[in-house]
Amino acid sequence: MPLETNRIMNIQQHITTATINAVKELYNQDLPEAQVNLQDTRSEFEGEITIVVFPVVRFSKKSPEATANDLGEYLKEHIEEITAFNVVKGFLNLSIVSSYWIDLFQTDLLKESFGTIPSNGKKVMVEYSSPNTNKPLHLGHVRNNLLGYSVSELLKASGSEVYKVNLVNDRGIHICKSMLAWQKWGNGETPESSGLKGDHLVGKYYVIFDKEYKKEIEALKEAGQTEDEGKKNAPLIKEAQAMLLAWEAGDEEVISLWKKMNGWVYDGFAVSYKNLGVDFDQYYYESNTYLLGKDTVEEGLTKGVFFKKPDGSVWIDLTADGLDQKLVLRADGTSVYITQDLGTAQMKYDDFKMDESIYVVGNEQDYHFKVLFLILDKLGKSWAKGLYHLSYGMVDLPSGKMKSREGTVVDADDLIAEMIATAKQKTEALGKVDHFSEEEKESLYYKIGMGALKYFLLKVEPKKRLLFDPAESIDFQGNTGPFIQYTHARIKSLLSKAEYKNGQHVANNIALSATELEMIILLSRYPAEIASSAKAFSPATLANYIYEVAKMFNKFYHEIPPIVKEEDEALKQHRLNLSWVTANVLKSGMRILGIEVPERM
Repeated sequence: MPLETNRIMNIQQHITTATINAVKELYNQDLPEAQVNLQDTRSEFEGEITIVVFPVVRFSKKSPEATANDLGEYLKEHIEEITAFNVVKGFLNLSIVSSYWIDLFQTDLLKESFGTIPSNGKKVMVEYSSPNTNKPLHLGHVRNNLLGYSVSELLKASGSEVYKVNLVNDRGIHICKSMLAWQKWGNGETPESSGLKGDHLVGKYYVIFDKEYKKEIEALKEAGQTEDEGKKNAPLIKEAQAMLLAWEAGDEEVISLWKKMNGWVYDGFAVSYKNLGVDFDQYYYESNTYLLGKDTVEEGLTKGVFFKKPDGSVWIDLTADGLDQKLVLRADGTSVYITQDLGTAQMKYDDFKMDESIYVVGNEQDYHFKVLFLILDKLGKSWAKGLYHLSYGMVDLPSGKMKSREGTVVDADDLIAEMIATAKQKTEALGKVDHFSEEEKESLYYKIGMGALKYFLLKVEPKKRLLFDPAESIDFQGNTGPFIQYTHARIKSLLSKAEYKNGQHVANNIALSATELEMIILLSRYPAEIASSAKAFSPATLANYIYEVAKMFNKFYHEIPPIVKEEDEALKQHRLNLSWVTANVLKSGMRILGIEVPERM
C-alpha cells in the first residue's frame, strides 16, 4: 500500500487506517479510530512516529510488548514507507523512509501557502480590551489586548471567520468622578494645553478626585462620623452621584462634558492600541447597552427561570447547580451588571449570529461568567453553548523594576516606552546597527521591544499568573521574542547572500542528517500546531512551538558546514529550501502572535 507520489497522503492518517486494519485481521476485532493514539517518537529512541499500544491490548489479549511486535510486523509489511520498528514496553516506534519526508517537504512545505488552513465555516467573536474611560490602559490591559488579538488571529488562521469587538465601559460613577474633578480643578486644561495624552489627562483628574474625596472622608471622621458614614456623606461623592443622575436624565451640559472628555480618552486609546498593534471590527459602548437586559428579565419571569421576591426584586436560584441565588433586577427596577450582560450577549448574537463567543476577561470574573452562561443556557438560548470565558491571570513586575505614574499600577504607555528604550540600549551595546539609518534603527528598536513584550506575555498559558521582567524579556538567547526575531533575520541574511530562489526541487534521494530530518518533521507540524493552539484558545502553545523551530534551526546551522560554500548543488539547494521554509514558519507564526520579525538585525 505505497503512498501516492503525486499527492502525499497524511502519514499519520495512513498509519491510523492500517492499524485499524491490523487489529481486524490479526485479532478479528474492530478498533475505534479514536483509540489509535499516535505521538512523535521521543528523541532518545529510533523512529519518528510512535503508536501507544495499550488501547489495543484488550483486543489482542497479549502483553503490550507482544501486541506491539504484532502491529510492527503488520505495518512494516503493509506500508512500504516504514523501514523499521522497535518496541519499548507498550510503545511501538516506527521509522519512516527519509524519501517520504523529502517528498512531503517538497510537495507541501515548499508551497507559499504552507500553513494556510481552509475555511471551517465557523463564525467566532472575540471580545477583548474592555477599558474604562476614566484612566489610561495599564499592564493588565496589555495582557488582555495581546491575548485577545492573538487568539483572534489564531482562530482566523485555523479557518474561522472572526469578529474582534471591544465593549467600552464609558459611563457610571467612576466616569463622573473624573468629569467632576476636571470641572472643579481643571481650569479648562486640555490635551493640547497640557501636552498630555487625552487618557492620561482624564486619569489625572480621576486621581485628583480620589485624593480630595479622601480628605473629605478624614474631615468627617474627625467630626465624629464612621469611615462608612464618611464615604457616603462626603460632599464630593454626592456631587458625583448627582452628576450621574443628570447624565442619565440627558442633561445637556453634563452630556457635552462627558462627550468631550471621552473623546480625549478615545484619542489616547487609539495611540496605545496602535503601539500595541491591536485592532477591532466593532465597538460597543456601555452607554448604549446599560439599559439592555430588562426584556431578558421579563422573558425569564415568563419562562419561570427567574422569580420575584416580595420587595419586587428579581432573582434566579442556582443553588441546585452548586452556585447561589443571583439578583438580576433591583426592587426599584434598575439593572445590575449581570442584567446588562444578558442583554448585550443577546444584542451581539443578533448582530453577528456567531457560533462561538470568547470573552477575554481576568480570572477575578470567573464566577460572574459561570453565572452569566448558565442563565443564558437556562433561558434556552441555543447559542449559549458556544460562549467561553478566556480567563487569564494577573501580571506582576519584579519590585522596583518600573515606577508607575500614580504609584499603584503600571501604565501601558510607560511600559511600551521602556521596552523600546531597553531594546535600543541592548541592541546598540552589540554594535551591529552602525550601518542602519536613524529611521531603520527606530523601527528596529520598536519591533524588538514590542516583540519581547508580546512574546514574554504570550508564551505563558493564559490561566497562569506571570512575573514580567522587562530586562529579561529582551535577551537574544533563550525562549524570548528577540531570539526568534534574530533567527529569522539570520536566515534572511543567509538567503540573500546565496541569492536564493524558491521553488527549485531536488532529488529525493539526498542523504539527510538526523537534525535535518528532525527539522522537516517539526516544520510539518506547523498547521497542526495552529489548529491545536486555536482549539485551546492558547497562543502559548504556538509561541513555544515557534521557539522550538528557531532553536532547531540554530542547531542545524551550527552542525553543518557553511551552506553558501557547499559544493554539492542539490544539497545546497535543499538546505536553502529548508532555511526558507523555517523563515516562513517563524514569520507566519510570529505574525499570528502579533509580532513583527525584522529582515535584518
